[in-house]
Amino acid sequence: MADIDFWYSIGSTYTYLTVMRLDSVARETGMRFRWRPFDVRSIMTAQNNIPFTGKPVKSAYMWRDIERRAAGYGLSPRIPAPYPLADLALANRVAVVGAEEGWVADYTRGTYRRWFEDGAPAGEEPNLSASLREIGQDPARVLAEADSAATVDTLARETDAAVAAGIFGSPSFVVGDELFWGDDRLDDAIAWARH
Repeated sequence: MADIDFWYSIGSTYTYLTVMRLDSVARETGMRFRWRPFDVRSIMTAQNNIPFTGKPVKSAYMWRDIERRAAGYGLSPRIPAPYPLADLALANRVAVVGAEEGWVADYTRGTYRRWFEDGAPAGEEPNLSASLREIGQDPARVLAEADSAATVDTLARETDAAVAAGIFGSPSFVVGDELFWGDDRLDDAIAWARH
C-alpha cells in the first residue's frame, strides 16, 4: 500500500475533523500518513478565494456542517470557534518544527483541541505554549525556532510543494499523483492507496 501525504493548514476549520480522528483511522486501516503542514492562506489569497468572510449564510452552514460531522466522529467542538485565525502562519511554522522533530501530530491535535473545544485560537497564547508543554516541548525554544529564517523558508517551500501537487485547500490527501480534497474524501484516498 502507498503512504498518504496529509496536507493540512492549521487555520482550516474542516481540518479539525481530520486531525482529531486521523490516528484512529491509521490504526483501523493500517495506513501510514505523513503530516505535511503548509500555508493555505497564501494559496487562497493568490487564487482570490475567500471562503467564508463576509458570507454569513455560507459560514452558518459551515459551522453546522462541522457540528454534525463532529458528532458522528464522537467529537465535541464548541461552535463557532474563533475564526479566522490572526496568526495561522505561526501555528503552521510550529507544525513545521514538529514535523522535523517528530511531534507534529501531537502538537496539531492539541492546538486544534484548544481552538475548537476551549475557544483558544491556534497560533496565539495561551494555546501555543499549552499545546507545546502538553507534549513535553519547551515553548521558548520551539517558538524561537518557528520564527527562524530557516523555518519560514521551510514553510514557504512546503507551500510551494503543495501548489505543485495541485493543492488548493485543507485538508488534502495525496496518494502518488492523485489528489483528494476535504475531510469527506479521506476514505476515497485510503481506497485509492489500497488499490
